[in-house]
Amino acid sequence: MAPLIASSVYWHLPLLIVLISLVYSGTRYDDWPHIWREALRWGLRLTGFIAIVILVMAVVAATI
Repeated sequence: MAPLIASSVYWHLPLLIVLISLVYSGTRYDDWPHIWREALRWGLRLTGFIAIVILVMAVVAATI
């Protein structure tokens, strides 16, 4: 039961990635095609960065 409660923090992560990407892109561009394109790029970069951080943390936790 404890791992399920601890992982509940990450349930909001996909929504946060989408919203952060859209807001960031909306501050840089004025037309929707550019906003959507940049939001997708930024969302992929952010997702990749978070995945790398989680992977590194898992490796460190496994070796300790």
